[in-house]
Amino acid sequence: MRLSFAIASDHRGVQLKRVISEFLKSKGYRVEDLGTGSEESVDYPDYALKAAEAVVQGKTDYAVVICHSGIGVSVSANKVKGIRAALCHSVGQAEYAKKHANANVLALPSGFVEPEVAKEIVSTWIKTDFEGGRHERRIGKITDYEKRNQSL
Repeated sequence: MRLSFAIASDHRGVQLKRVISEFLKSKGYRVEDLGTGSEESVDYPDYALKAAEAVVQGKTDYAVVICHSGIGVSVSANKVKGIRAALCHSVGQAEYAKKHANANVLALPSGFVEPEVAKEIVSTWIKTDFEGGRHERRIGKITDYEKRNQSL
C-alpha cells in the first residue's frame, strides 16, 4: 500500500512545500496539495487545519505543514482532535517525533531549515517506526484527555 500525504503551507512556506511535495512524489507517495499556491499573504491556520483534517478524516495517512517558523502551523494542526503534530528542525527530532510520539503531522520551519535538510527530516520521519510500549501508554493519556474534554 502506497502512503499518502496532505501537504500545506502559508505564503512563507510555499517554496519549501513545492520541494517537499516533489520529493515525496519522487519516492512514489501520493501527495494532496492543499495550498497555498502563491507567495501572496494568507493565514496559516486555514491551510494547517485542512491538512490535519485530511489525516483524521482518513483522506491521507499523514500531513506535512509548513510556515516560516513552523510554530503557527504546528499549533493550528494540534487543535484538531487526534492530531499529534511535531515541529522538527532536525533529523533527530523527526526520529523521536515518530518513535516516541507517533506524530501523524510533521511541521517544518521554512525559515530555519534548508531544503536538503528538510528532505532528510521528512525521510527520517517516514521511515521511523513507532516504538509503542511506554510511549503507547503516554499517547493513550492524550487520547483519553481529548475524549474527556471534547467541549473545551
